[in-house]
Amino acid sequence: MNLSRQVKSQPQTGRSPEDILRWAYETFGGTVTIASSFGLEDVMLIDMASRLYERPDVFYLDTDLLFHQTYQTIHAMRERYALNLRRVSPEISLARQAEQRGEELWAQDPNQCCHIRKVEPLTRALNGYKAWITGVRREQSPTRATAEAVEWDNKHGLFKINPLVLLNTDDVWHWVRKHQVPYNALHDQGYPSIGCMPCTRAIKPGEDARAGRWAGFNKLECGLHP
Repeated sequence: MNLSRQVKSQPQTGRSPEDILRWAYETFGGTVTIASSFGLEDVMLIDMASRLYERPDVFYLDTDLLFHQTYQTIHAMRERYALNLRRVSPEISLARQAEQRGEELWAQDPNQCCHIRKVEPLTRALNGYKAWITGVRREQSPTRATAEAVEWDNKHGLFKINPLVLLNTDDVWHWVRKHQVPYNALHDQGYPSIGCMPCTRAIKPGEDARAGRWAGFNKLECGLHP
């Protein structure tokens, strides 16, 4: 799809994150939502969005397998910012998943587990919106190396906006520390990328930032960012 035919004056990838976010809210207003796992990039996005737009819409996918520290971060962000915060859950419980697919599906077929507990809920979370904002950065992994500031999400039929796409890790930490944004304590314990408890470990010195996700599997993405 030719994005320029859909939205006028879309920002190019080289523009600042603030410019990209400002454009998103000027263009889509209340029909744009922020997807948050409450990792470092996402708390930065929420802080930045709160400076540009009143009560930004934010959703998170609660897989029922999140770290305690992640729930603490959610609480801290809710206390700090005025948000329209939506919790989106899988349609089946962990107990029902175990009955239907077997115990600890994440250890046997993580792709199927991610589909049930993340990918399908994402589709419901985006229903009715014209755009979604993510914390995707090119530096994060090879699968994200060609990401653009504004993309067409063909799977969900809406725009996907990645304001932080060109930032490096130091850039993100600088913003978070400068503005004293609450962040997940696991980032200080060797977890640069934080997902579900069974599928996330701390990384070792010299490892890739996403090496702690689905260790032992040939898997870098949960399916939210194909």
